[in-house]
Amino acid sequence: MAAEPQPKALTRKPLLLNKVEGSQEVVNMAAIVPKEDGVISVSEDRTVRVWLKRDSGQYWPSIYHAMPSPCSCMSFNPETRRLSIGLDNGTISEFILSEDYNKMTLVKSYQAHQSRVIMILFVLEMEWVLSTGQDKHFTWHCSESGQRLGGYRTSAGACGLQFDVETRHVFVGDHSGQVTILKLEQESCSLVTTFKGHTGGVTALCWDPIQRILFSGSSDHSIIMWDIGGRKGTAIELQGHNDKVQSLSYAHHTRQLISCGADGGIVVWNMDVERQETPEWLDSDSCQKCDQPFFWNFKQMWDSKKIGLRQHHCRKCGKAVCGKCSSKRSSIPLMGFEFEVRVCDSCHESITDEERAPTATFHDSKHNIVHVHFDATRGWLLTSGTDKVIKLWDMTPVVS
Repeated sequence: MAAEPQPKALTRKPLLLNKVEGSQEVVNMAAIVPKEDGVISVSEDRTVRVWLKRDSGQYWPSIYHAMPSPCSCMSFNPETRRLSIGLDNGTISEFILSEDYNKMTLVKSYQAHQSRVIMILFVLEMEWVLSTGQDKHFTWHCSESGQRLGGYRTSAGACGLQFDVETRHVFVGDHSGQVTILKLEQESCSLVTTFKGHTGGVTALCWDPIQRILFSGSSDHSIIMWDIGGRKGTAIELQGHNDKVQSLSYAHHTRQLISCGADGGIVVWNMDVERQETPEWLDSDSCQKCDQPFFWNFKQMWDSKKIGLRQHHCRKCGKAVCGKCSSKRSSIPLMGFEFEVRVCDSCHESITDEERAPTATFHDSKHNIVHVHFDATRGWLLTSGTDKVIKLWDMTPVVS
């Protein structure tokens, strides 16, 4: 069962620096231009825009370019100023932006998918463009020649895509809730493994190449931290949203995860703490505290002449318990439960005030966020949403 949403009061707040308005439809993705007061955005209204800050303090388009189809996603490489744009018709178009960000020149276009492109990653070290589409295919192309190097069919449309340069492993998260790890070579790929921990589809992935940890966000409102590098199979759950998680970003220097969701929430998680795995829920025909039978246990009900009770589970110990033996609620932040959840009475007594101390901060962005981009050098967070608005936040009070 989902956690009951009761967010704690925020003590440190992101500061809203600016709002960028003018798009006619949903802004599917936006990115901060490094070393510039600028923003690049792609929208469902078919436009690619580069917004530069003027002397008035407002952002105005220095580039306004119309594409032949709605723009679904983008990837921008500041070193080469290469902008890769995914379209609703399955095409990926690549542009080079001028040094003053006042002009964009088309380099090439190629038909990467049979339907909408969902995610793009440009890997400068390999000169590869990785992409996923609604056609249930992951593909990668040579960014120099535009040639298709290979592909892999996923079990469902994929919204999450991450790549590890060192091992050449690609992580693909799809709508079935599965994460697939592939090993890429120049013109071939091999399946490494698949794993699943969400009850809903994977909506976002974020990779920490230093700690070798993969974060997955889902439509089931949860985030899971997968310890890929530790090889211990550790998976830690984080519960801090009351709607689907839309986008994730990681601040490596402070070990903080930023998650944003359809609930409008921006949650900053402190990952520099010793977190605990949530226990598996145990099966039992009767309460593991008072031995009262559950309602399907007809034999024990008949033998004991007792009415069967509804089964619940303690989120801390995982035991199957009745409502009377789990009447208390508590947050368990080190297990990822920032909201109060059901615990059995004995576990409630064992949880100290110190253990209830929050490990995340919450902020209401007041818009339905579909994507975030974090600039660690300035501590700025860019959020784009279904309300056609882009918001620029100063996160230094929180991410520090």
